[in-house]
Amino acid sequence: MTTPSTSGSDRVERSPEEWKQQLTPEQFQVARRGGTERAFTGAYWNHKGDGIYHCICCDTPLFSSSTKFESGTGWPSFWQGVSSGAIITKEDFSHGMVRREIVCARCDSHLGHVFSDGPAPTGQRYCVNSASLQFKDGVHS
Repeated sequence: MTTPSTSGSDRVERSPEEWKQQLTPEQFQVARRGGTERAFTGAYWNHKGDGIYHCICCDTPLFSSSTKFESGTGWPSFWQGVSSGAIITKEDFSHGMVRREIVCARCDSHLGHVFSDGPAPTGQRYCVNSASLQFKDGVHS
């Protein structure tokens, strides 16, 4: 079901059963349940293509390959999103630590976390699960 959000863009909301039909078991565990794939195992941790990474759940453009960098963590890392409104952060107190979780603003899909140890110009490291992303070749925002 797609319902309009208060920001004017189309909000995407589905039941857990509907998400399970759309996603692989790993994508569902990561994107809808806040899981994390193992380091150095995801499709995009070492991906070098030129294009845009979209939300696996709702197809919203999230990150450009032009902001991707090698962080050495084993997950795709970016120093900023493609637009200021595509990603929102939430405090995450899980695993005995305080982190900033990043989620898709359109569908609340769990993407990963953002840390303040990234490169210039933002100093941010968006550490993202490959299972939360779909890469589309050749188009930059």
